[in-house]
Amino acid sequence: MSRRALVVACTAIYIFLMLPLLVVFPISLSSAAYMQFPPPGLSWQWYERFIDDPQWVDATVRSLYVGVATAILALALGVPLSFSLVRGRFAGRWLVDRIALAPLIVPTIILSIAVYGMFAKLKLIGEWYGLVIAHTVLALPFVVLVMSAGLRDFDRGLEQAAEGLGASRPRTLLRITLPLMRPSLVSAGLLAFISSFDELVVALFLAGPNMTLPKKMFDNILMEIDPTIAAVSVMQILLVSIVLVLIGRFGRGLKSAGR
Repeated sequence: MSRRALVVACTAIYIFLMLPLLVVFPISLSSAAYMQFPPPGLSWQWYERFIDDPQWVDATVRSLYVGVATAILALALGVPLSFSLVRGRFAGRWLVDRIALAPLIVPTIILSIAVYGMFAKLKLIGEWYGLVIAHTVLALPFVVLVMSAGLRDFDRGLEQAAEGLGASRPRTLLRITLPLMRPSLVSAGLLAFISSFDELVVALFLAGPNMTLPKKMFDNILMEIDPTIAAVSVMQILLVSIVLVLIGRFGRGLKSAGR
């Protein structure tokens, strides 16, 4: 395939994938009482309905604090794990690395069924911290991948210089390594957050009546379809876009720090 044909094919695929956005955004501002495209007029009524509905607001808030808690826990586990995988020299390191990345390979539905069986015995179904634990399992590979890449590009001469000037290892880690690794830390945390915020399959098994935003959207699509779904989708798209922009920005900062 020639380069020009490849560009045309990629452009056509991109346009095809982006076409739904051209429908979702106008419908979210529709003045109609039901889903209609093109909309007969523009109105903020569906955003107002979202704000005035306590179920939508509760689901959104729950998804946000579950996502934040997941990001914190994934970083707390993933950062030391990444250090051990990149800099450690111990038997079975390759096995630990494969296990850490396994959630990227195992289908989410299989993982959800397994977690459901275990959490049912522990009575964690419907508890927000149960969702955090399950989401952390899914988010951990992203933290390990990003942090491991940052550590491989890190100039260890800076640490050696600090230790040569009398700094202890913990002090070097806190004052030199982690500050210089901030772009990786932020990118990993944002990826962990967004992987939790958008997760539906695990929530279907574990959320119970305490719905997250993706589960609330799924249930509403099953029961009734009104433009409120479009308004929520637009806000979700904007949030994810902001997070991706931040990840890209910190990713460039990581490359600059590596150089």
